[in-house]
Amino acid sequence: MIRRILAVLGIVGLAGSIGWHVWPSDVAQPEQAAVPALPPAEQPVAAAAPGAPALRTETVELRRRDTLADVLMRSGLSAAEAHAVAKGLREAGANLRRMRAGDRLELSRDAGERIVAVAYAPSAWQRFHATRGQADWTVERTEVTPEIRTEIREGEVRNSLWDAVDAGAIGAQTMLDLVQIFESSFDFTADTRAGDRFRLLVEARYANGAFVEDGRILAAQYLTEDGTLAGVAFEVGDRTAYYDPDGRSLKRMFLRSPLQFSRISSGFTYRRPHPVLGGVRPHLAIDYAAPTGTPVWAVADGTVEFAGRKGGNGIQVLLRHRAGYKTYYNHLSRIAKGVRPGARVAQKQVIGYVGSTGLSTGPHLDYRVSRNGRFVNPLAEKFLPGEPIPAAQRASFTARARELLGRLERAAEPGAQPPREEGAESVPVDRASQRS
Repeated sequence: MIRRILAVLGIVGLAGSIGWHVWPSDVAQPEQAAVPALPPAEQPVAAAAPGAPALRTETVELRRRDTLADVLMRSGLSAAEAHAVAKGLREAGANLRRMRAGDRLELSRDAGERIVAVAYAPSAWQRFHATRGQADWTVERTEVTPEIRTEIREGEVRNSLWDAVDAGAIGAQTMLDLVQIFESSFDFTADTRAGDRFRLLVEARYANGAFVEDGRILAAQYLTEDGTLAGVAFEVGDRTAYYDPDGRSLKRMFLRSPLQFSRISSGFTYRRPHPVLGGVRPHLAIDYAAPTGTPVWAVADGTVEFAGRKGGNGIQVLLRHRAGYKTYYNHLSRIAKGVRPGARVAQKQVIGYVGSTGLSTGPHLDYRVSRNGRFVNPLAEKFLPGEPIPAAQRASFTARARELLGRLERAAEPGAQPPREEGAESVPVDRASQRS
């Protein structure tokens, strides 16, 4: 999914590039590859008898269409042995169906070049080790507990918001998480400008002392010439959500945009030269240019009022929401499965796909919002806020917000030193809230 989004972003782009910084400064940010490096084993790959020659270890990669058995047989195991290793790994919990070209195995050979051990790490947090015995292979499974360190990531927009990902400042998922925190308050498609900055306090995840990935964002700031957006993660009940410094939920009734990323090709106006019919006509919509097939989602919970062809609007989905609001999604290439009149849809549920049906000169989404029968500008409308922090937790939230946002502010002060590396931070880690 992330790769698909990045591919779309490579086509449409955003206003903005990133001059980025990582604190602490001595923490290297590796490229987030699909195939994790094998973490160092806690024990030697195979037990050698006293005085015996050391084992030779080599790394082999799966090729396209390879199975685990294919690689092992090509490396010297018999078919029976290769299938025995595969069987042992499956029984230990390895999902071999998820192995892909580029995945790596560590093979250990004895002095006679016989393979005596096979190691496979599907992630930095899990390792399988198969060892040759007298009559069969035995497999051990090792789980690595992440070491959590709170660290700061920051950057400045110059040409593209996603340059931070390409440069290795932050991972793709972390950037998506940042966008999702503020998606109800800020339209990263329309409002991003050169000079915008962001600061994040993240749970950095380490395995055996080596950085692996960034996990949950604990606090975030997005700074524009118009002001600063701030969000703090806080647990209410059994879920973690983001709130502004005053304890108001950042998840509002409506999202600011019906697309993940795109660009606005035409704004809301009462006088626009019509590209097909000619003349000057009102354009009471926001047009988002995007490739055909780009997913379009519902900006709020609602009920499908219409889904089908609608004259010059082409294929349209019309949703009815609370407080007298309706949203219109026009010129779609097709409607998502299950979206039909009377069906309930949730915020961010995909309801259709960008197209160019009806009176359209190219692929784009014509997005409209009406309230009590009158069209309003989606980018100017003040939609209903989300639920605030419960009164019983307000004091706890205020203290936490002050602490986390204070760390971000102090890091931004001129001459600020990198924050002290804290190892396993005392901030609780909510595993359920972390995205894989």
